[in-house]
Amino acid sequence: MKKWTVSYWCFTGLLSALMLVGSIPDILSVPEAVALFDHLGYPAYLLPFLGIAKVLGIAAILVPGFPRVKEWAYAGLTFDLLGAMYSGIAVGDPASGWLMFLIGFALIAGSYTSYHKRSGGVTARPSVSASREPVLSNA
Repeated sequence: MKKWTVSYWCFTGLLSALMLVGSIPDILSVPEAVALFDHLGYPAYLLPFLGIAKVLGIAAILVPGFPRVKEWAYAGLTFDLLGAMYSGIAVGDPASGWLMFLIGFALIAGSYTSYHKRSGGVTARPSVSASREPVLSNA
């Protein structure tokens, strides 16, 4: 059990650092981030929204409890990376830039997997009773 806790915090710490470093220029709309969004064909007003969404996703992953919110946060961070990678591919950016995306995907996968191993496989699924069908009597 301890190895999964250590694994979780290693992956999650690195993931948090990567996403936070990427979100600060977005929130502040620094000229380099605006130029990148221009290159990708996106409006600059989207930058602060994505930056704040990344920070909220990391906060959701770091705060104990709230398993359903964690699931959504992991999905959101994955979609963010997928969208960024696809956008780069769509505008013809070289494949040499994919390394950071692949590292991000590996960190998300490692954090997500070790989170579930650490919590004993408990998920946010509602329990469903096997006897949900109406019982008919012969009365």
